[in-house]
Amino acid sequence: MKKKNMNRDKYKILKVLITEDVIDQRKISQLTKFSLGKVNNLLKELNKEKYISSNYALTSSGKEYVKSHHPQQATILAAGYGLRMVPINTEEPKGLLEVHGEPLIERIIKQLHEVGITDIKIVVGFMKEHYEYLINEYDVDLIVNSYYSTRGNVYSLYLAKDRLANGYIIPCDIWFKDNPFSTLEDPSWYLFSDKMTSHSHWQVSKSAKIKYTKNPGNRMIGIAYLNEYDARKLNDRLGKMIDAKMYDSFWEDALTCKKQFLINGRIIPNSEHAEINSYEELMELDSHSDHLKTEAIEIIEDTLNIDKTKIHNIHTLKKGMTNRSFSFECNNKRYIMRIPGQGTDKLIDRKEEYDVYQQIKDEPYTENILYLNPVNGYKLSEFLENTRNSDANDWNDVTKCMKLLRRFHHENYQVNHKFDIWKQINFYESLRDAPSAYKDFMITKENVVKLKSFIQDNIKQWSLCHIDANADNFLIDKKGKIYLIDWEYAGMQDPDLDIAMYAIYAGYNREQFDRLIDIYYQNDCDEVTRYKIYAYAAVGGLLWSNWCEYKQSLGLDFGAYSIAQYRYAKKYSKLVLNYLEKKNA
Repeated sequence: MKKKNMNRDKYKILKVLITEDVIDQRKISQLTKFSLGKVNNLLKELNKEKYISSNYALTSSGKEYVKSHHPQQATILAAGYGLRMVPINTEEPKGLLEVHGEPLIERIIKQLHEVGITDIKIVVGFMKEHYEYLINEYDVDLIVNSYYSTRGNVYSLYLAKDRLANGYIIPCDIWFKDNPFSTLEDPSWYLFSDKMTSHSHWQVSKSAKIKYTKNPGNRMIGIAYLNEYDARKLNDRLGKMIDAKMYDSFWEDALTCKKQFLINGRIIPNSEHAEINSYEELMELDSHSDHLKTEAIEIIEDTLNIDKTKIHNIHTLKKGMTNRSFSFECNNKRYIMRIPGQGTDKLIDRKEEYDVYQQIKDEPYTENILYLNPVNGYKLSEFLENTRNSDANDWNDVTKCMKLLRRFHHENYQVNHKFDIWKQINFYESLRDAPSAYKDFMITKENVVKLKSFIQDNIKQWSLCHIDANADNFLIDKKGKIYLIDWEYAGMQDPDLDIAMYAIYAGYNREQFDRLIDIYYQNDCDEVTRYKIYAYAAVGGLLWSNWCEYKQSLGLDFGAYSIAQYRYAKKYSKLVLNYLEKKNA
């Protein structure tokens, strides 16, 4: 049977009547902020419509209305990384962060139970196993978003699209002082706070209508209630967004259309809730939370000899291909903390990285390392102020990079380990535990392997090489000083490999590649060396292509970069083989 929806003002009166034990018109006026005259008229209408009796008690019709408008279910979104939560999110997903000894998601579940909602599903992804205990503890169900690393919460909600009607949508990283849920809901609503922020352009009017504004709007909290009608509209919008592959969108984008918000707004005081999106927000809400005691924070405290309360302005840096890093300030100085990423322990020997930094630690062109753990790879370094990444398309920058690279190679550092690129190709291939997605992979690999003897016969120098000498790892400050950072892959190798690595990461074509070689060799590169560098482009392309396929098996996708690397393996292996065939004819 279709539900009968009630006038919003009468609904507010009815909600007060079922939630307050002792009631009179004056108290109703205080709670609803309606005038006494308006309260009196609304009560008369509710009585006339047979929802309440003359003493404000619910009639049978009123009880039926309340029963039919009781929320039925809730969906909690808990799949994302919570990138802004570094360094906490390296050990626990954000929904399980504890505030005053209670995990955020458990508090939400308990508050739902208080209003009789037990049909609860949680969309999980990152560290999904950590949420498994909730199944037995609270009789909830889990929905797994297997694409959590590449598809945002709009996809998470899409996975739960069939259960949104008469239910709540709730983010997992929110804390409420008082229970925000109710035994009675009628109009759909989205929750805002009374705090105005430039991050929102939606303003809630006194009539609960949500209007677009170019000025700061009400802070969006992330909770919504949807009735059947609005759930159908939202489902339709979600489906269109997924068909259009709008995976980077927030689910709230499905509530908006041409600067119109599809449902009404509800406002609560900003002091009544806390959205915990960062380490500092958790610190502010509960400075004694056990989750503030992460390994990364303890390293910072011990190394800098400070208390965690001195750590400020934590910012997640651009998520790297291998690591998760964050910058922070302490005593008016900035630092960077590196936390090794997923699967890194299989890819990098941290003891070898430690040995490399011990060799180059006094060089003025690398970062100042304050702490480096040779076992797990945690690294603390001073932030290089007023620097930028070099630009592989700016040939002035490229010239500076090659000059520094040549200087480093000429210093001829020696360590006790080598970067065996052939071994690494096979190693990365074995890690993915499945055939390559490229149909002609075995042909390409065979062509690349044919280059091995040509390369080995023409190595002129064997010294410490960076291996990952791409443009992003060269930093240039405002005075033009240049640095080379992130020596994770460094080992003994042919310096010409570093030149090729720079080229293939930059996506250079043949003409650009030749220009790079000429800059490094100062226009004095012989033909055989040039083709050996081409050969390294093929070998490096296959290496990083295998690396990308392994990372993709972990749910990490590097898009066009992975295809570009495979193309280098195909194109340049054929180029060098043709050259050798003509030369040996």
